[in-house]
This record gives sequence, C-alpha cells and structure tokens, in this order.
Amino acid sequence: MDVLHDYLVRARASGAVFARSVARPPWGLTLPGSIQLSLHTVLRGHAWVWLDDPARAERLLPGDLAIIVGGQDHHIADEPDPGRCLTHEEFWTAGTGGDADDPQAAVFLCGAYRLAGDVGRSLIQALPPMLVIRPAAHDQVHDVVALISRELTHQAPGGQTVLDRLLDVLLVLVLRSSYQTSPTAPRWYHAAEDPRLNRALQAMHQHPEHAWTVPQLAQVSAMSRPAFARTFERALGQPPMRYLTDWRLTLAREYLLAGDLTIEQIAHRTGYSSPNAFAATFRRHIGLPPGRWRQQTTP
Repeated sequence: MDVLHDYLVRARASGAVFARSVARPPWGLTLPGSIQLSLHTVLRGHAWVWLDDPARAERLLPGDLAIIVGGQDHHIADEPDPGRCLTHEEFWTAGTGGDADDPQAAVFLCGAYRLAGDVGRSLIQALPPMLVIRPAAHDQVHDVVALISRELTHQAPGGQTVLDRLLDVLLVLVLRSSYQTSPTAPRWYHAAEDPRLNRALQAMHQHPEHAWTVPQLAQVSAMSRPAFARTFERALGQPPMRYLTDWRLTLAREYLLAGDLTIEQIAHRTGYSSPNAFAATFRRHIGLPPGRWRQQTTP
C-alpha cells in the first residue's frame, strides 16, 4: 500500500462517458465547466484545445492527451476560433460531416468522468486547469488511450466496466505525470518519496483508528521524535497530529456520504474514543455536527 493508492481506492472513477467523433473542417465544440474532469485525445488529424483564451490554445496531435479540470467552459476545434464552436449537444446532434475513411477529417475522443467524494475532489484540485501530455509511441498513456479507442470501436458486453477500469489506470498515469512537476501537487505526494516519512504516512492511512502519538510515529519512521516532527512539518506544512486529524475527518466525510455506518461506527473507524469525541472534533474543524453536515451535503 502507498499513499497515492489509498487516495485512488477511495476516489475510484465511475460513470465514464465517452464519445468518438469524426469531424471534417470547419468544426468545434464547447464543453461546460460542470464536467468534473474531461479528457480529449486525437486519433487522426489534429485538434486545438483551450480554456478562455484561444491565443493560449494547445494543438493536439495523434496520441496527445488533454485533461481539463471542471470549473470553466473549454473548447476543442480544428482551429483556435471560438466562432466555430457549437455546444456539445448541437455538435453531436447536427453531425460533423466526416467519416472514418475521409483523410481530411479528424478522429478524436472526448471523455467525461467523475471521482467520488472529498478524496476525489482533492486529487482533481491538485491538477492544473488544463494539462497536456505528449507521450511517446509506446508510452503507457498512449497504450491505455489505444485500448479505450478499441473498446469504443468494438463494443461488447461489460464495456462500461472496462472503460471505468481503464480510466482508473489512465488517472493514475496522469496524476503521476502531473504531480512530478506541478507546483500544485499535494505535499503528501512528494513527502512520501522520503522512505522515513512514507512509513509514517502509510501507518496513519492503514490504521487511522489507532491512537497514534508523535513518539510512536517517530519510531515507525526510525527517527528521533524532534527530527521526525521537524522533518514532517517541513515536508507537509503541518504537524503530524494535524495531518492525522485531517485524514480522519476526510474518511469520516466519506463514510457519512456513503450512509452505511452509524456515527458510533464512524467514530471507532476514525480513531475517536466515543461518538461525542468524534462529533466535537468534526464540528470544531468542519463547522457543523456530523449528522447536519450529511443532511446538507447529500443531494
């Protein structure tokens, strides 16, 4: 188990919606910012993708992958020209005038998917608004995109499950690529590269119900207490006990939204001695009692 794995298990992608399009120039479409995470890749020809400024558009060639985080509308077209962009409903209703054998037509995939709960949102928020990956011919990202394309072209029973699982793999590869270089990467991602801190992070993630103390975590990390506390806070920007509280409350919110556990069970799983102790901590950090938070948050 590693920390990224723990986040991803709790934020599994689901409900993948893909469209494979063939479009002859001129063509373009606008996709709404309400889509939590969008994916675009070109199989043949080219496409331009941009957010609000066409002057900053990125050109996608076959195999390139663009990931767009929700929040604002974005555009994809054969040229960076907003005037030719239809809404996605208009685009797929009207047809695009091309076929798969037309050498002038672009063939591209558009995908949209969601991740569950606070954990999923935290992973997405650590990505830049638009990320373009240009993999080599036999890169893992390239191979996964090719599998998605084949699954869409040759539909078979269980196709949605296959797409969801391929999205899981693609998401891991995208997050790795982004987090390695992005200044917005979660601090725990780079902290986990230190084997000593990684052991402490894994201990907290694997056993959040344990009554951890700083000396115990220092022992797990094979460091002295002062050195561990100092190194942890420098790497993660917060003391170990605050990180542990934040992680426990993240898990608590996931359990509350799932609705399968009682408050007493959630308190036990997140390391609190009683429902009252859990509720007091939850209210102090979140601003509402657990039950009321669940009522206000659940659709």
